[in-house]
This record gives sequence, structure tokens and C-alpha cells, in this order.
Amino acid sequence: MSFQRGALGSGMADLFASESLPRLGPPDEAERRALVALSLVPGVGPGRVRALLVALGSAEAVMRAPAGRLVRAEGVGRQTAEAIRAWDDEPAVDAQFRQAAAVGARLVAFSDPEYPDLLRRIYDPPSHLWVRGRLTEADGLAVAVVGTRRASDYGRRAAEAFARDLASAGVTVVSGLAYGVDVTAHRAALAAGGRTVAVLGSGVDRIYPSRHAGVVRDILERDAGAVVSEFPLGAAPDAVNFPRRNRIVSGLCRATVVAEAYETGGALLTAGIALEQNREVFAVPGSVFAEASGTNRQIQCGEAALATSAADVLGAIAPQLDPPADLPAAPSEPTPPLNRVEQRLVDVLTPEPRPLDVVCAEADVDAATALVYLLQLEFRGVVRQLQGKQFARA
Repeated sequence: MSFQRGALGSGMADLFASESLPRLGPPDEAERRALVALSLVPGVGPGRVRALLVALGSAEAVMRAPAGRLVRAEGVGRQTAEAIRAWDDEPAVDAQFRQAAAVGARLVAFSDPEYPDLLRRIYDPPSHLWVRGRLTEADGLAVAVVGTRRASDYGRRAAEAFARDLASAGVTVVSGLAYGVDVTAHRAALAAGGRTVAVLGSGVDRIYPSRHAGVVRDILERDAGAVVSEFPLGAAPDAVNFPRRNRIVSGLCRATVVAEAYETGGALLTAGIALEQNREVFAVPGSVFAEASGTNRQIQCGEAALATSAADVLGAIAPQLDPPADLPAAPSEPTPPLNRVEQRLVDVLTPEPRPLDVVCAEADVDAATALVYLLQLEFRGVVRQLQGKQFARA
């Protein structure tokens, strides 16, 4: 495969190495093709790509360099160097750009003006992203809302409240499109009329999980954010991809909020990466009786600041905003006044779901009567009913 040195030259090395991270112009087509080719070479991950670009100045230079020159790059061994020299599959590069065009994706290189400034500043930024949708300057004020895939009602409500209020304040909400907390955060940001960015552990043409394709469609059709990935088009959502994905989730953001997490979950790993990136980390406290309360340990160990509302986050990352003015007003008390039975039922309910039999016993109301009044209260927005005849105060 033949590559000629592009306009970037040694400037790419300066760009990766400089703390000030000056912007260069977008790379030409040959350099973009070389970046894609380099990413397709087996065994060449983002760390090696970065080392090679720093050492040789451009992807084109990497692809045409002799093996002896390549092995001088940090972390690049003889086997990797030989794999780069042996790689000759221009049709695969063509296929990447064809598939990108088919799904409306484009390559955003490290030196492109659209490449997010915050992501540029992490230790191991991807050399390029595949992007569907649009990244804007407004996304420079972004917060990740992450958490467990096995979210409880409490975790989903926390994610929804934080994402909704952050989006209402003009903050872009970033997450990983996974089940549970992630997709709840994306949906809440969209419902609030805000922006959201979904970072995938697969190619941008392989939405995972597939049932969240509707969320992606909403993001794109509303011009309300972007779907991004560093993985090639067609890449499957393999488990090894998600730790790499997580550094981008936190790297795009000024802060990360963990809404709910198990102690061994990926959300806490994302929070740890955010700390390494010198970004703010917040955790929503969980019930001491719930297994998915890994956030409590984060707070206890000083790995995260306690957050009970989006105002806590906004106060730390965007002091120029006025959280009370920007956040939605608290809902007013329900009217008309509750009758005696309704009040007894509401008094024994909490924000956490409670089984009907427990509510009846504590309120001293039989089940048939309680159900009638609870359903009336649900209609008035005072009570929420959940699966399994469980009720909670709204």
C-alpha cells in the first residue's frame, strides 16, 4: 500500500505532545485513509497508534516507514512493525468509507476542528472518531451520567433527574447507550430538549443494544447530539471494547456522575478513569440496604463528591451558571387536599417502592380500599405504581 506524506508532517507529533494542544487544519484525504488503514492493522491499538504518530508525525509516514523505524516508537515491537509493513488491504479502507457514507458517519481526526477539546487532553486520546450526528462547541460543557445496566427504580429516577436538569441547564449529557442508567440518561436529556452524546463499544453502524436504535434515531433526527466510536465500522460490541469506550465517555466531559453502581461494575471503572483524567467525579448516594450501592464506598473513600441534585454538579463545573435559575422549579403540592384515607396512605409511602401488603398494614387500610385510593392518587401524580403491586410517593 502506497502512502505519501500529507500536510500534517511532524505537526501531529507536536499536537499529541503539547500541553497547549494547538489546533491544526483538517488532514487531507490521504491522511484520513492512512489513519483508517492503521486502525485496521491487527494488534495496533490506540496506544500504539498514538506512539507511532508521535514518533513519525503522520499516519501516512507510519504506513510507509520501514519496520526498523517503526520499532523505535515506544511500545511497538518487531511483530507489530512487521504487521504494519505487511498490511495491504486498500479495499478494506474503501469499505469503511462506503459503510460510513451509508449510515451518515464521518471520520473526525485528532487535528480536525470538530474533535472535542476535552478529549484531546486525556492521556490516551483516540487518533480519530467515527461520528454520526454533530459535535458542537456547546458539547464543551458536558457531563457523563453513568451507572449499572441492572438499574433499580431508584437508579433510573436518579439518572433521569440528573440528566434532565443538566440538559435543561445547557449541559450535554454523555453516556454509553447501555441498558439501565445509560439509556435513561440519554432519554431524559432528549425529553428536556437538550443535547446528548452516545459513545459506543462497537462500530457506529452497529447499535448495541439494538433495541436502543430508537434513541439513536431521536438523537440524529432532532440534531440533538451525536453517536461516536473509535472502533471501525462493523466492529462487534465485544467485551474488551468497553473499557476503551469508557475512557472516551469520561474524556468528553468535565465531570462524571455515577447514578447507581455495583462495587464491581463498569460504572465505577469509568469514574476511576475520570479521576485519572483529572476530571470531577460525583456519586449519588444509595440505600445502605441495597446491593447496588457502590457509590457509597466512593463517597466514603473520597473518590467522589456526594451529589443529590444537578445543582451540586453545576456548582462545581459551571460557576458561571445560576443553577437555581436554570433548573426546573420543584413541583407544587398536590391539590385538592388529601382526604383522611389518602393522607394515611401517603404518610406510609416513601420515594422507595413498597409492597401493597406492607402499605396496607402500616396505614391500617384493607387492600381493596387501598387500591382504589392509591389508583386515584396515581392519577393525580401523588403516587407511582410499579411492577408487582408496589407503590411509592412521587
